[in-house]
Amino acid sequence: MSLETDIFEKAKLNKKTIVLAEPEDLRILKATAILQKENVANIILLGHQPCIENDIKENSIDLTIDDDSVKVINPKDEEYLNKFAEDFAELRKSKGVTLEDAKKQMENVSYFATMLVHEGIADGMVSGAIHTTADTIRPALQIIKTAPGNSLVSGAFLMEIPANAADPSSKAERYVYADCAVNPNPDADALACIAMQSAVTATNFEISPLIAMLSYSTGTSGKGPDVDVCIDATAKAKELIDSVGIKYELEGPIQYDAAVDKDVAATKLPDSKVAGKANVFVFPDLKSGNICYKAVQRSSGALAIGPILQGLNKPVNDLSRGALVKDIVNTVAITAVQAQ
Repeated sequence: MSLETDIFEKAKLNKKTIVLAEPEDLRILKATAILQKENVANIILLGHQPCIENDIKENSIDLTIDDDSVKVINPKDEEYLNKFAEDFAELRKSKGVTLEDAKKQMENVSYFATMLVHEGIADGMVSGAIHTTADTIRPALQIIKTAPGNSLVSGAFLMEIPANAADPSSKAERYVYADCAVNPNPDADALACIAMQSAVTATNFEISPLIAMLSYSTGTSGKGPDVDVCIDATAKAKELIDSVGIKYELEGPIQYDAAVDKDVAATKLPDSKVAGKANVFVFPDLKSGNICYKAVQRSSGALAIGPILQGLNKPVNDLSRGALVKDIVNTVAITAVQAQ
């Protein structure tokens, strides 16, 4: 089965409720219709229900607001606003946030939606069709916060490279690429944390993590400050991943070709348990990760699902403002699986 199908099936096993903050964008409503039809997750839409129902009708979207699989919560509802403002003020009182400040902040749908997750009304949140990544991540960091043992939030992509049609024995390959979305210049501690988070993500999606800490050096073939950072990060990653009790293998520093190609691996790092078969790739910085996932996606026809935000106490995920309906559906499904 495809990666998308596997994620859908996993989400259906224990349905979760995901809040979508931007139903004024028709892509969100079209994605919600698919999610309702496929029974992947329960959805909360934020907005004025008559307006949403009018958009559904005018655009002939096959979607039913039924207060079960799909319900609407008005972010102007004072019952929610007052409770959320009080709780947010309490959460942020050490930062000088007053109740009046909190009430004003709750007028922002990103904050309101994040409070729905914090209060347990929703299990996860997806936003970003209209708002920026910062609009999504900032309230998550202030309200949901990072999970114990996580010093940061990072962004990973699930990648599925299709089988070679000319080779009947070949199979689709699945990978985790990180960080491709959040941290521009991670130091050794940050890279170690990203490796741990990516191992957790891989395990959540039934990929047994074989982790490559990528560099321009394989083993001791190259030298320089960046290689030293990767060596340090690899040692720290071992400690972090051991602390979360995941079965894994880790190699670093290692070049991309040695990580994925068995022939190259046999020459460069013959005794490695990761070289030639890595499936979790930790890039040395954001630019290399972002460039690489897009290059692989466009040149190989790979499916790229993400970014998946890693390291939060509860799942909040960001959409590209250019996201297709299919991308939104996949992101909600992934968020539902994370919430399990």
